[in-house]
Amino acid sequence: MRPSLQLRIGQHLTMTPQLQQAIKLLQLSTLDLQQEIQEALESNPLLEADDNQQQSNEASATETNGLDGSEDATPTQDEITTSEALTQNEIPEELSVDSTWEESFSAGVSNTGMASGNDDTVYQGETTENIHDHLTWQMELTPFTETDKTIAVAIIDAIDDAGYLTVTTEDIQESLGDDEIELDEVEAVLKRIHMFDPIGSGACSIQHCLLIQLDQFDAGTPFLKEAKLVINNHIDLLANRDFRTIMRKTRLKEPQLQEVMRLIHSLNPRPGDAIVQNEEQYIIPDVSVFKKNGRWVVELNPETAPKLNINNHYASLAKTSSAEDSQFIRSHLQEAKWFIKSLESRNETLMKVSNCIVQQQQGFFEHGPEAMRPMVLNDVAEAVEMHESTISRVTTQKYMHTPRGIFELKYFFSSHVSTENGGECSSTAIRALIKKLVDAENPKKPLSDSKMAELLADQGINVARRTIAKYRESLGIPPSNQRKSLI
Repeated sequence: MRPSLQLRIGQHLTMTPQLQQAIKLLQLSTLDLQQEIQEALESNPLLEADDNQQQSNEASATETNGLDGSEDATPTQDEITTSEALTQNEIPEELSVDSTWEESFSAGVSNTGMASGNDDTVYQGETTENIHDHLTWQMELTPFTETDKTIAVAIIDAIDDAGYLTVTTEDIQESLGDDEIELDEVEAVLKRIHMFDPIGSGACSIQHCLLIQLDQFDAGTPFLKEAKLVINNHIDLLANRDFRTIMRKTRLKEPQLQEVMRLIHSLNPRPGDAIVQNEEQYIIPDVSVFKKNGRWVVELNPETAPKLNINNHYASLAKTSSAEDSQFIRSHLQEAKWFIKSLESRNETLMKVSNCIVQQQQGFFEHGPEAMRPMVLNDVAEAVEMHESTISRVTTQKYMHTPRGIFELKYFFSSHVSTENGGECSSTAIRALIKKLVDAENPKKPLSDSKMAELLADQGINVARRTIAKYRESLGIPPSNQRKSLI
């Protein structure tokens, strides 16, 4: 074989550091983005946050339905658009030190997700102590002997998050490893812990927990005796809401059983839930949607990221510094430029996707979840001419503040279910209809899954019973036999 030269033309994607940075920032949540920005500010002396500069009013919000597309401002001679920045790999040798860098490279956004000047940022979630800390705090305030305190610590350690004792008193006695501690002592300390707040902590079962709470009522409480009778002897029937059998076995009339159930409903079968254990989960909306002059307006929230500028003083030193210092400045200047441009690209993509979502789901904003249209990631990807993976990144852990609440962008995507007339209905809308039916049902005769399927079929939505059951379970709604109530 003779050696020869061949020319081939092909295309391939190169993951440059700049492109990797843009993708990384795009998929970050708001809190992670703020941390990333803070790290960039600390590591790059040419990057600074302009906290005092007022947000510009030139880039106004876009509107849908129309959402009127806003026109891009005409760039000046020294400005670089995002698309041009993504193709530029080098900075010029001669830096224009007279130009204002913050005018050319600004990742700040002009509009807020809430009313201008409103400091009431929306946060969700709070933290409190767990039940073990709560019980330990009360134990420290209780006049226990050293031996009893040792027993109390072992008991509290064996209590789960719901407030129930997970081991027997014999196991606790054995775990202490002290032959002088009698079982009666362990049981006596456990009874004192039962009286801690919340009442019933350390109970061995739901039945035991409810009886402990009933013992705290005044002896003259109406229907107290009957409530103890039902819990003692008919807890299984109560769990199955078999009220007819309970009335037959206890010989209670329906009005009497209603009063008994009202008293039982005042009890807490999971005392540990009274002590909130959720970790901090703050939600800052990335975009805001509101109606203005009859149109739905989408705006970015500038509080999600500070406005970043290039430090003009340090940038101008590139000309007068030594070769080594000049190279340091130029390197950090290029990093600062790309970081700001990546933030701008993130904001532009977020706005495009948000606008498309609002345009497609205006029925939701007008009438609620029941009017949600079926929509998948590919629908938005085709509308904004981006890849489906990009849409997935930009809608994950990004939140929209609407008059109906705060929703993750992924909330607006749902599969479709065919209707009787050949149309399509969103699975989110079906869930909303199921919830509406359950809220309006007679508690004495709740709707079964089959009945709800029939009611939806009357509205032209053909959904199988098993699909109704799946959607009902996803909403956390128990089956009809568990929803039955006399009250």
